[in-house]
Amino acid sequence: MAGLERSLGLRCPAAVLHSNHSRTCSQRWFRKGPQGPPRSRFPSRLAVQSLEREQAELQGDAQPSTSQEGVDSSTSEYWQELISTPDSELFGSRARSASDAAVLRRKGHLKEQDKFINFLQEMHRTHTCLEVMQKVEQWALEHHRSPRSSRLKRMVPSLGSFFTPLRLVDAFMEYDEFFALSRRHFIPPNFAELRHILNIAQIHASATSLRLVTFDADGTLYADGAHMQHDNEMIGHVIDLMRAGVHVAIVTAAGYPNEPERFEERFDGLLAALRYQPKAVVNRFHVMGGECNYLLRVDRGRLAFVPDSEWKSEFMASWREDDIHELLETAERLLLEGAERLRLPVSVVRKERAVGVVPSAPTIYEVLEELALTVHAGLLAGPTPNLPFCAFNGGNDVFVDVGNKSIGLEALMRYVGVGPAQALHAGDRFTDSGNDVATRDCCSIIWVANPEETDFFIKILLADIEKREGRWGNGGPPASAQ
Repeated sequence: MAGLERSLGLRCPAAVLHSNHSRTCSQRWFRKGPQGPPRSRFPSRLAVQSLEREQAELQGDAQPSTSQEGVDSSTSEYWQELISTPDSELFGSRARSASDAAVLRRKGHLKEQDKFINFLQEMHRTHTCLEVMQKVEQWALEHHRSPRSSRLKRMVPSLGSFFTPLRLVDAFMEYDEFFALSRRHFIPPNFAELRHILNIAQIHASATSLRLVTFDADGTLYADGAHMQHDNEMIGHVIDLMRAGVHVAIVTAAGYPNEPERFEERFDGLLAALRYQPKAVVNRFHVMGGECNYLLRVDRGRLAFVPDSEWKSEFMASWREDDIHELLETAERLLLEGAERLRLPVSVVRKERAVGVVPSAPTIYEVLEELALTVHAGLLAGPTPNLPFCAFNGGNDVFVDVGNKSIGLEALMRYVGVGPAQALHAGDRFTDSGNDVATRDCCSIIWVANPEETDFFIKILLADIEKREGRWGNGGPPASAQ
């Protein structure tokens, strides 16, 4: 790993894969010294109100507080400010470990849900890291050959298919060279470290026959809510993949029917770079929007919709507009009912093939997770159970789309003529409420936490492809090296 890192000119993996943790530590403690953040000289408005209320109660002058559904309105106001206040003024010099508002807004471990990785974590209670990888590599090979009757399937019933063998021992040794997991006596690998090892094993396995790489957009290619600007490092990597003969597609939940310019706004930096590439390279790029509802390609430097008849399956073409309307109506009702139950003010966003809610007040990830899972369960029992859908927690909103990424990827794979073992999807939401999880049914995946991780792992993939090919297709040297 270290040698590969030096040869590629990569950032230190610790700086990339553990950047969030180190950045949080430096912000919370090191920057402000061992004594924690300084006490604010001015008490907050709520602190003053709380003190006045306590004094009034002691003097017997306190008035009964008004309430709604048994909740003290002043308490509600206090927690509202607590959640929305990034500063430490509400807490003075108290330890921030449990009482910081940032803790309440955290995403916690809900973004680290996976029964297979959890199974690997449990194995570390009785096995060393190397022993775990040796056993699981053999079980994974058996599962690759017989996915329905393997021992691994019996131990992890929800496990999907492995479309390639995974050399987990080699991946572990590569990762261990830098992070020294095997030297830890008391602390087993955490969720993210096991995810990284699986990613490395999958990248090395997929590179041998790769013909299609697909990317989620927000949180994978660029930060949530951002666009793919001209200085995005992934632009060079995407072009390098296409110059090596690999098709590349961005598969996103964003859907803009009859508005290709809206998609162009999101990927303007990449589209500008593609104008300088040969047509054979440009033809390998596509955008799949609305999970699976719109396919676009580049035509004379602009994005253009591919006619449905050229790429949609018979199953997708059979979806009735009446059923779609009924699904979205039911989804909107469930979203609003769930938001009301959770006391979450929201605004509704309705599209041709999607409906969602955006919180109009600060909230936490757990609330959005609860809302997404509630809607998912309600739609399964709804009036259109045979129409596929995706109810997902987007991190800042909750949406329901008609169809899912698995259906879109299968259609795209048929369109460009590749099989499951020749495709690889990179995304950041593979939990039960994520919209990337469905892709596991149709191709191999790598699970990233942020665009920096995507950049790191794709550099490893490009190095493997260069070794495999000994060249970069017919397009010359890598774009990132020019």
